[in-house]
Amino acid sequence: MKNNHRYCVIMCGGIGSRFWPYSRTSRPKQFLDILGTGRTLLQMSYDRILPMVPAENILFVTNEIYAPLIREQLPEVSEDQILLEPARRNTAPCIAWAAHHIAALDPEASMIVTPSDHLITRETLFQESVLAGFDFVEKNDALLTLGIKPSRPETGYGYIQIGEPFVNGINRVKTFTEKPNAELAKVFLDSGEFFWNSGIFLWSARSIKQALERHAPDVEGVFQQGEGLFGTPAERKFIEENFPGCMSISIDFAVMEKADNVFVEPVEFGWNDLGTWSSMRDNSPKNRDGNVTHNCEGLIYNSTGNIFAITDRKLVVVDGLNDYIIADTGDVLLICPIAEEQRIKQMVNDVKLKFGEKYL
Repeated sequence: MKNNHRYCVIMCGGIGSRFWPYSRTSRPKQFLDILGTGRTLLQMSYDRILPMVPAENILFVTNEIYAPLIREQLPEVSEDQILLEPARRNTAPCIAWAAHHIAALDPEASMIVTPSDHLITRETLFQESVLAGFDFVEKNDALLTLGIKPSRPETGYGYIQIGEPFVNGINRVKTFTEKPNAELAKVFLDSGEFFWNSGIFLWSARSIKQALERHAPDVEGVFQQGEGLFGTPAERKFIEENFPGCMSISIDFAVMEKADNVFVEPVEFGWNDLGTWSSMRDNSPKNRDGNVTHNCEGLIYNSTGNIFAITDRKLVVVDGLNDYIIADTGDVLLICPIAEEQRIKQMVNDVKLKFGEKYL
């Protein structure tokens, strides 16, 4: 039987600019069936949580423009489960709002906060890890993050260094490190002490509110002004008037790197944040030459390791191309070496400067 005091917050307001031009402002990657499974990343995130949290306790925090997409893809979700941000302000204000909203509904609530665009391949292990995490934060005043055992010296993720063991496979956190260079990432991998920061958190609503008050009073203070309004019809107006005034800051910078009650549960459940084209290639079916064709037909000669992602079922004929991204979305054609994909965010900025929002 599910614990009715357990809640989930699925954050689904991001744009996913590293996945441009497939991920667009009008339909970011969490609303796409990137892996060809028949379910979008958002739907897969919902499916994963459903065995552990009552359906009515699953909340979605997103930008106002994405509410129709959530209703389209998850028609069983009620209107009051969708919290609509009037402005993008990163994860700390998002989580602070969700914590106040949930605490007003249930002062004894515990909650998992998860992004909507991750791939998890070993779902049974994921559920075991989450249930262990819930049990831990319900017994302790603790902020818990799930740490992924690294498989390579990745420079695109944040890292968590584990400290001394605390209880049942859960450790204190020694340090957080944001996106190291290649040399440092290799040191982290070889040490065995560092884990990727998954961006998946568990805590009680009470603990995260107290941590925000202590370490991010500028953020928490905004929401404290609305005490008594959360969970009522007045909440929406309060958010529209006050949320845009929040500083834009991540929960890692605002709280996790400052608090002294932060813990990590090292996990191995087949995680990928699907934040890049190379991660899509790694997790998609390939032909014998390692090429991925998504939503298209291909006649591919003397070519290896490419991604061909096309939105309108074109035939792609290629000869002599290796390790490239070819993404055609009708109004945008991207041709970029996979080794240079970290530059795509800069390309998006350049497109915005030269053409405005037209191609974003």
